[in-house]
Amino acid sequence: MRQRPGGPRPLPAARVVAPEIEGPEDVVAGADGSILTGAADGTIWRLTLPAPDARPAPATVDGDEQAEATAEAVAHTGGRPLGLQPLPDGALLVCDARRGLLRIEPGDGAVRVLADAVDGVPLRFCSNVTATVDGTVYFTVSSRRHGLDAWPADIMEHLATGQLLRLRPGGEPEVLLSGLQFANGVAPAPDGSFLVVAETGARLLRRHWLTGPRAGHTDTLLDRLPGHPDNISVGPDGSFWVALAGPRQAALELLHALPFPVRRAAWRAQRRIRPLPPPHPTVRVLAVRPDGGVACDLRAARSPYRMVTSVCRTKGRLVMGSVAQRGIAVCALPGAKP
Repeated sequence: MRQRPGGPRPLPAARVVAPEIEGPEDVVAGADGSILTGAADGTIWRLTLPAPDARPAPATVDGDEQAEATAEAVAHTGGRPLGLQPLPDGALLVCDARRGLLRIEPGDGAVRVLADAVDGVPLRFCSNVTATVDGTVYFTVSSRRHGLDAWPADIMEHLATGQLLRLRPGGEPEVLLSGLQFANGVAPAPDGSFLVVAETGARLLRRHWLTGPRAGHTDTLLDRLPGHPDNISVGPDGSFWVALAGPRQAALELLHALPFPVRRAAWRAQRRIRPLPPPHPTVRVLAVRPDGGVACDLRAARSPYRMVTSVCRTKGRLVMGSVAQRGIAVCALPGAKP
């Protein structure tokens, strides 16, 4: 991994807004500047944040000062929404971990299933989605073996059953890549020449070429990340903003080097003996240039808002979501202009 000189910089303290939203796994910026996210109960929310220079309201969330924000429920998927992608016509694509790839219509919030199976096999764990200018939709399946409720099993068993799928306008879903280690975030390059796919279990960003002489080929954009990459968004300068859901764990890497029966037994023992530990207090987000260089590396070592699974840059600040927390975290982006 090509690190920035001097290592990570401090991530500014974040304010938590809209605490009524539980588990906002992905956060994306809409064309109107609002923030869209999906909650654990299936609700899709639209948030309007105050101007960057607005003063926070005298309210607290778990002891943290809370900035004013308005949140509006716009739809309900009937499942568990994860990755989101606004479309130019005002519709919203949603990867629902339990229902598949969905489209939410503008205005009335009607939900339509675009894909819930591929080659006759039900989609067990849809994760993240993006779309290109020609209307083609690309989305990931994190695991074909385990569902969302057992996501740690896929990380521990390390079987590489993740996929990248494509859905052309009027077509059927097809598999572009398989054998991915917990496929997660997906985003296109600014020029549309390739897609970036996060492999959470492998700590790397995969690059799948869409155009040019390398079209159809896959290589690595950035590997040996300091944590496990989750969702990806594209910033106004073309950088890929990547949320690291947790830091690198030496014990997990040792487990991955052992035979599968041992890895499977470790998961079963973990599940029987004790619940998973609380999320690690380290929060880290990266901005990665299209050439694979790290443009920005921000870290908070003891954050009260933990397991950040998504980050987007908008109006000179960072907006973060977490599958394990309540509310959206908002902080200033060092050196950025609104």
